[in-house]
Formats: sequence, C-alpha cells, structure tokens
Amino acid sequence: MPTPMDHAAARQDLAATFRWTAREDMHEAISNHFSFAVNAEGTQFLINPRRHFSHMKASDLWLVDANDPESCRGEGAPDPTAWGLHGSLHRHVPHARCAMHVHSTYATVLASLADSRLPPIDQNAAMFYNRQIVDEDYGGLALEDEGTRCARHFQDPSIRTMIMGNHGVLVIGETVAETFMRLYFFERAARNYILALQTGRPLRELSPEIAEKTAGELDNSSETEAEFLAEIRAILDAEEPDYIH
Repeated sequence: MPTPMDHAAARQDLAATFRWTAREDMHEAISNHFSFAVNAEGTQFLINPRRHFSHMKASDLWLVDANDPESCRGEGAPDPTAWGLHGSLHRHVPHARCAMHVHSTYATVLASLADSRLPPIDQNAAMFYNRQIVDEDYGGLALEDEGTRCARHFQDPSIRTMIMGNHGVLVIGETVAETFMRLYFFERAARNYILALQTGRPLRELSPEIAEKTAGELDNSSETEAEFLAEIRAILDAEEPDYIH
C-alpha cells in the first residue's frame, strides 16, 4: 500500500504551489484542484483533499487512480469535481501530467466576457498565443460528464491553457513547475488585459508573427520554470517550512 509520503518530491512541489496560490489570492479556500500524474500511463495522480490552500502539506495529498472511482472516496476525500475534472483529464489526456484549475479573479473575469480570448497585448499574454482555447459550452459543475467534455479540448498537445467560459481557467503541463508558472503568468496577463480594457483606449496588439515568435521563445523555458518554483520553495522553506511534511 502507498504511504502518505510516496512521491515525496512531487508532493512537496505541489504543496508549495498551493501555498503560493493562497499568497497570490488566486484560490477558493478548499475548492479548486491541482493534480500531478505519478505513473507512466498518467492515470495515477496526486490531488488535494478538502483543505484550505494556505494549510496544504505534502502528506495531505491523495493518490488517486483515474480508473478506480473508489480511490477518490472515503473520509476527507477530494470533492466530486476533483474526480470529475482531473480524473477525466488523466484518463483521456496522457500528456496532461499536471493539471491546475482555479477561479482566480482576472482569469474568471476574462472567462465571463462574451469574447474570452486573451489577445497578445504584452509579453506575458504572448506566452499563450495559439496555445489557448476557450470553452464556450459550460454545462454546470465539473462532474464526470462535464470533465470528460472538457478533456476533449486538450487533444491537441499545443493547447495547454483552457479559458473555461463562465467558470475559470485550466492549465496543463509536463511538470509542476511548468504548469504553475503558466498558471501564474496567465493570471497576470489576464489582469493586464482587463486593466487595459478599463482605460477605454485602443489596445496595442502584437502582430501574429511577433506573437508566435515570442510564444515559441517562451515555450523552451524549463530552466526558468524550475528556478521559478525553486525560489518559491526557498521563501516557503524560511517562512512556512511545514508545507514539506
């Protein structure tokens, strides 16, 4: 039987991202979920239970099997939308090793607009050029049918960010560091866009050629992603070291 600290490195990385998401006020207390696949097939994954993001510890995370609904049941289990959305992703999208879903303020404002695309108006937004999709068919809570529908949007491996219309944002990636950096910068890019819209003045949008060039340059940033998460962990190691337990 697995123990609470199997896959310790992945657990600690995930726990750090929960803590930092709370610091950035991108969380919904005990709602929303981050998951990370730990087997080769991508069907066994770590995910958070009903615990406030600011209190999350590595040992709190559940190890769930996307092919076994019973693995996500029991005392203190993740809520049904964790199984519905993340179970479907890890079952149907093998390249989604990590998945992070939040209702952060600016991403959700963007998801509430009739046109929810994030245009390339700055360098951060260019990261998502031709790498985002808008889900325009919100169907209620992300239970199993809704989760399966959402998973279909990620069949193209180039799509790593889904703006969930009337809902929030969902980001996938290969590593915890990659996925969290993308989630973090999506929220910042959405914030810049919403604030720019509020001026009522014309936007300076990058050309398709420059937007794609910039996105391509930012695609190859695994070293930066690792450093990004390492610096977050260094701060938490000093200020909230219990996250690793």
